[in-house]
Amino acid sequence: MSQVAYDEWRATAVDPAFSEWLRSSCEPEWTAVVTHPFAASITRGEVSDGDMRRYLIQDFQFVDSFTALLGAAVASADSFESRVPFGRFLGETATTEEKTYFHRALAALGATRADMTRPPLEPVTADFRALMDEARTSLDYPLILAVLCVAEWSYLGWASLAEEPLPENFVHREWIDLHEGPVFRAWVRFLRGELDRLGPELTEDGQLRVLDFFRRAVRLELRFFDMATGV
Repeated sequence: MSQVAYDEWRATAVDPAFSEWLRSSCEPEWTAVVTHPFAASITRGEVSDGDMRRYLIQDFQFVDSFTALLGAAVASADSFESRVPFGRFLGETATTEEKTYFHRALAALGATRADMTRPPLEPVTADFRALMDEARTSLDYPLILAVLCVAEWSYLGWASLAEEPLPENFVHREWIDLHEGPVFRAWVRFLRGELDRLGPELTEDGQLRVLDFFRRAVRLELRFFDMATGV
């Protein structure tokens, strides 16, 4: 999609939200992520144990950087009301439900402790961690939001396409459940809402910088799913 400044795009957009400008500016990559064959295979429970193990081992390597990014969001948010949801999500989901899932799922898939703590990093894994760390060290709240929003919104995108009945294998079913449902939808809505609140007030250069981080994250999500399929 060719670059169109936010104000120009908003004048004719059906949905003028800043987060929607970011998303639509990342087509066709965004749709390629949320409809990716690997993600679709998860929703059907068709990913082999070996492929799921490799994918989850690499995804687990984001836990520390993602947790630190959430902490940076708490530190850089512009109000108490904005800080609270990050702290709640950090305590209730990122460090409990999801981490517990990784340990149970990878154990069931035959991963060793070394697989989880010292695996060779795929290039895309290293690049994604570097982007998270770049956003974190910037302490620039909109940039942090951009990376977090892509990570969560894109996963809601593919998980929301899962059809009932969900796979019987908990490795697939619970991975879907972690990224779908009322609580996770509210979390994504909050992230988008923060971008929608702050984005229109940024300078054009600031908006384009947020878009740069958002687009880089989308492209990394696509590369990550491609890696999982061996592309």
